[in-house]
Amino acid sequence: MKGPVFPLLLVIFISGCAVGPNYKKPAINTPTVYRGLTPDEAGKTDTKSLADEKWWEVFQDEQLKELIKTALQQNYDVRRAASRVLQAQALLGITRADQFPTVSAEAAALNLRNSRQGIFPPIDTNTNRVGLAFDWELDFWGKFRRATESARASVLASEWAQREVITELIANLTGAYFQLRALDLQLDISRRTLASRRDSLRLTNLLAQGGSTSMLDVRQAEQLVFTAASEVPFLEQQIEQEENFISILLGNNPAPVARGKQLTEQYHPPTVPAGLPSSLLERRPDIRQAEQELIAFNAQIGVARAAYFPQISLTASSGYQSSALTNLFTGPAGFWSFGSTLAQPIFTGGRLRSNLHFAEARQQESLLFYQQTIQGAFRDVSDSLIAYRKTQEFREQQKLLVDSAQDATRLSHLRYTGGATSYLEVLTNDTNYFAAQLGLVQAQLNELLSLVQLYKGLGGGWQQ
Repeated sequence: MKGPVFPLLLVIFISGCAVGPNYKKPAINTPTVYRGLTPDEAGKTDTKSLADEKWWEVFQDEQLKELIKTALQQNYDVRRAASRVLQAQALLGITRADQFPTVSAEAAALNLRNSRQGIFPPIDTNTNRVGLAFDWELDFWGKFRRATESARASVLASEWAQREVITELIANLTGAYFQLRALDLQLDISRRTLASRRDSLRLTNLLAQGGSTSMLDVRQAEQLVFTAASEVPFLEQQIEQEENFISILLGNNPAPVARGKQLTEQYHPPTVPAGLPSSLLERRPDIRQAEQELIAFNAQIGVARAAYFPQISLTASSGYQSSALTNLFTGPAGFWSFGSTLAQPIFTGGRLRSNLHFAEARQQESLLFYQQTIQGAFRDVSDSLIAYRKTQEFREQQKLLVDSAQDATRLSHLRYTGGATSYLEVLTNDTNYFAAQLGLVQAQLNELLSLVQLYKGLGGGWQQ
């Protein structure tokens, strides 16, 4: 087929419309400031945010940095997320290929011998054929372009999902490491308390043997020893289980975990910059992932609407056919064919209408999920800001409580050894001091954990 037919078809294909709605970013009602900031912090217009810093700048324990590096390379969730990105990229290539014609080559050789029929001798037939086949469904209504748009958005969604996995991993690993260091500190306090109480028990036994005190005091001193002693195996159990959890995050079998700085030596600023709330929409991986999924479902509406319109296909083939290989490319052996088809759905039993409604409903659900994700992100930041400030205040009060309980314990021991009070006073104050020490460790841990959650909530951690 000659003439301007192919150029004309190409122009029609290129100028064809793409049915369905074009994506428009939804209007989002973002707060002007984060709830949880102090009045002084809310009055500042600084656009800098804690999430702008790399994770190795926020968490400065060298051993923790090594653990995070190992986890980013070996963690199974991160590696699975990377595989999902490759899957999405491959699906994009498959979908995009539908926009282009397919050309295939063929070669065939057939040797046929018919049996003898009465007086007629057997007949040998040879057919040799080579050729090219061409097939192209024109994307006049944009069905394939919309499908490619959807697949491309799915690739971006999978990439943001991978970054969300990285963010979650860093937050979980850092939180587990801080928890491990808190357990180490509580175990150290328990062992030191146990040693001190055993010394006190020996002294009380000596006093009881000399008649200076009663066996009641000995039993009360034993209670202090047994209380501290029971904490040791419980904390040792938690430490080993926490090490197992960290090992799994690292992609390793359960094993001991190397330590770095003490819990009390971990860096954490008194205040952290939160940045502008509007920047959260661009920084949080889960929000970006939700938006790309919305774009993908929005494009699928165009795919569903294009199914209402005629499907136009072009087919062509050409080649050579001969009964003898020697004459395959000579003489009148050449052949060609060209054709086109147009198929218009007339009755589908409501399939096309239902498919369109399904695509529109999925797009609406995705829009609601996108809006819900944004609201959840602002809540995360607000909760973390409040938690970080309030845990600091709690930790300060807990430190005062420890100092007071320590002095009360010292005074009660002096009063007891001087004969001014019973051992019950020592028992009460020593118990309070031990509990206050453990409570202070928990307060210090909560302050660090709230910093981790604030960093994650602001969208930090995935930048490499």
